[in-house]
Amino acid sequence: MKKFLKITAFIFPFFLSNYLYADSVYYLDFKYILNESEAGKKAQAALKKKLEDGIKSLNVKEKKLQEEEKKIIQQKRVISQEEYKKKVSELRKKVSELKKERNGVLNAVAKDRTKARNELLKNLNPIVKEYMVEKKIRIIIDKKEIIVADEKLDITQEIIKKLNSKIKTIKLK
Repeated sequence: MKKFLKITAFIFPFFLSNYLYADSVYYLDFKYILNESEAGKKAQAALKKKLEDGIKSLNVKEKKLQEEEKKIIQQKRVISQEEYKKKVSELRKKVSELKKERNGVLNAVAKDRTKARNELLKNLNPIVKEYMVEKKIRIIIDKKEIIVADEKLDITQEIIKKLNSKIKTIKLK
């Protein structure tokens, strides 16, 4: 009899916990949330504008360098060999600086994108945890890790609504 009670006492909590947490594995699409939330969309638009402005500026500088190159080529027969080499060397330095500037623009945008993503995730994690407690969910999995699942277990839209109500924009700088 004691053995039966011990076994029952040991197994009973497992059945009870399964009953309390029925259908407790859900999934959400983090990438979709980051891209489609209000704050995510605004951050993407700001990053896109920053990148386009940087590229536009770089293209103007590149055209100036191309014009300078044409002038140097035209002057090749008119100026001395030393003067020509000096101008070509200066042009190469300018081209190198332009490449560094291009990399700087790309790195700055990548850094801001990472910062925006981390800020969104920092705001998203408490929302997801709160949702888990509220709905008695034990596990939430990212959609990219799932092969096949019932769409009824997708909580992405509900989390986006909660995120949108909490945060509207992200400060990039």
